[in-house]
Amino acid sequence: MTAKLLPGVRALDTMFRASPGFSIARMSAEQLAKVQATVIPDTGPAALVLGRLQKGVGVRTTSYAAPHGEVPLRIYTPESWSRTPRPLVVNFHGGGFALGSARQCDWSCSVVAKDLDAVVVSVDYRLAPTHRFPAAVEDSYGGLVWAVEHAAELGGDPGRVGVMGDSAGGNLAAVVAIAARDDGGPAIGHQALIYPAVDFTEQIRDTASYQANTRGIVLSNADLDVFYQHYVTEDVDPFDWRLSPLHAPDLSGLPPAVVVVAGLDPLHDIGVQYAQALADAGNDVTVEDFHVMPHGFVSFPYFSKGARPAMHAIVASQRAALL
Repeated sequence: MTAKLLPGVRALDTMFRASPGFSIARMSAEQLAKVQATVIPDTGPAALVLGRLQKGVGVRTTSYAAPHGEVPLRIYTPESWSRTPRPLVVNFHGGGFALGSARQCDWSCSVVAKDLDAVVVSVDYRLAPTHRFPAAVEDSYGGLVWAVEHAAELGGDPGRVGVMGDSAGGNLAAVVAIAARDDGGPAIGHQALIYPAVDFTEQIRDTASYQANTRGIVLSNADLDVFYQHYVTEDVDPFDWRLSPLHAPDLSGLPPAVVVVAGLDPLHDIGVQYAQALADAGNDVTVEDFHVMPHGFVSFPYFSKGARPAMHAIVASQRAALL
């Protein structure tokens, strides 16, 4: 894309281009395995890139028992006392289903915990290519069910539940919302979808934002191809709604949504299309379009001037639906 980059976005662009560890398209299998095994420390330089945990929010880790083993969870709770149970928000991190962890969402999850006065449970689902579709979906839905079943001990309200996710996590949040509706699962009252990857069909290549993505800031089209190859096996129908919720046969009866999109992002147009599809199906939807931001900008609050306004909009939407 040829638009002039803001200084923080230019710095992100430089950082991602300087290291193969930031682009999955440039990673060998050995490098990917090493990155997946790396644990982001709770303190130190990582906080300068990913943002710091908000003051007044405590974080702890636990796990829930799935059929394949334990699924790690990261739980954010306001340290202030509350007279009543708080809203419960279940978060799914980004990373193309092959990278990332709940730790990278400390800043955004703690913002929701503090500003909404909510309990946030972030799910560390299994990663591809070791665990391919639908492993991430299964772990994410299981995390939602666990969080609602344990809401009382978490200080959360099982009757006021939201889901939230960025990029691949936005896909999982959208899919979980549909699954909960169809399976008689937990009643979800809100969905926050941050530059969601909601279409894995070839149709994404026809969108203007994909075709204009010549610079590949943070997320290149080559990265998208590699993420897909890692996550999806050849026998999977790309129109399967658990993979491409944009193509779900029925999008009616879903919770209110806020969809955050970024102008310098190949996924911009499919995010807008999903918001429109939700609205056409009769759902309450708000689109927050950050025209000069790249994919992933909410994860880098000290580089991206749009990160804080985006989280402000998300919390405002959650507040309207969950309080």
